[in-house]
Amino acid sequence: MSSSSSDFSGTTGVQDRFRFDETALEKYLKDTVEGFEGPLTVSQFKGGQSNPSYFLETPRKKYVLRRKPPGKLLPSAHAVDREYRVLTALRDTPVPVPRTYCLCEDETVIGTMFYVMDFVDGDIEWDPALPHFTPAQRTAAFTSMNASLAALHQVDYKAVGLEDFGKSTDYLARQINRWSKQYKASETEKIEAMDNLIEWLPNNIPPGDETAIVHGDYRLDNTILDRDSKQVIAMLDWELSTLGHPLADFSYHCMTWRLEPELFRGLKGLDLPALGIPTEQEYVALYCQRTGRDHIPNWDFYMAYNMFRLSAILQGIMGRVVDGTASSPHARDMGQRAKPLAIRGWEQVEKIIGGS
Repeated sequence: MSSSSSDFSGTTGVQDRFRFDETALEKYLKDTVEGFEGPLTVSQFKGGQSNPSYFLETPRKKYVLRRKPPGKLLPSAHAVDREYRVLTALRDTPVPVPRTYCLCEDETVIGTMFYVMDFVDGDIEWDPALPHFTPAQRTAAFTSMNASLAALHQVDYKAVGLEDFGKSTDYLARQINRWSKQYKASETEKIEAMDNLIEWLPNNIPPGDETAIVHGDYRLDNTILDRDSKQVIAMLDWELSTLGHPLADFSYHCMTWRLEPELFRGLKGLDLPALGIPTEQEYVALYCQRTGRDHIPNWDFYMAYNMFRLSAILQGIMGRVVDGTASSPHARDMGQRAKPLAIRGWEQVEKIIGGS
């Protein structure tokens, strides 16, 4: 495991500000989760910027607990109840998700809302170049990531009970408005490129509306890979999931190809064929093939939109650093990337305007 990934991976002791009454939790789980038996041991996962996650071990089984963080929170953020709902709805679909056990909305148990799901035993990788994989293993991992997201976008959201999980129209307009507001609510410095994006994006949304279940934050480190086959065996971190435009979701995932490794764990500048990693064009073609598309028009708009959106997310992390509610020791480093991401997003727009 590389040093950068080991900073994020694995567990550590529960940080002081995220401690809770473990005895109360154990009693609740005994009363609520069928087959649960203590004694319970709790540790905290290192990864995750937003909702603190805990590793729950018992002699018979391992679980994961995700909770809202304590403290002052942005409106509509940290929606662990939505995560629980979508994971539960996807249980019997081809989408790889952990099994859920309970959602506790009673804040008197551990201080904030939480849910409990299966611990899926595999590897979480943070570097998309997958330095310790063979070319064949990289190909397998990327092909499986592509297939998992395509499978999600093919799910009939009405059939799985998610018809009211979000509005079914105008996703891009609503998201641009939402993230503009979130960005302003957590703004810590003036970023001219971000102001430009906030002004340009709503007036240039491409025609054609589609609706699917979208993950909202799909990238390599939000998946668990099987140790042998390197296939995706679980998609994690569904906090931003909703009903939305599948191409907005897919293009967010594809930003990896447009960003350098040092900017945001990207692939830009690497020799992808030598690594066994599909090029951006090959990856897009694979998704199109799986979802019955000929091609994706207005691709650069989706890229600009997603760089704007990621910049707003990173600015939210920086806002939490300033407020003292960030759950990760790496939060400041993440938050400082908001500005370069916004600049990169505006560069995509300039490309569109220039007609290149």
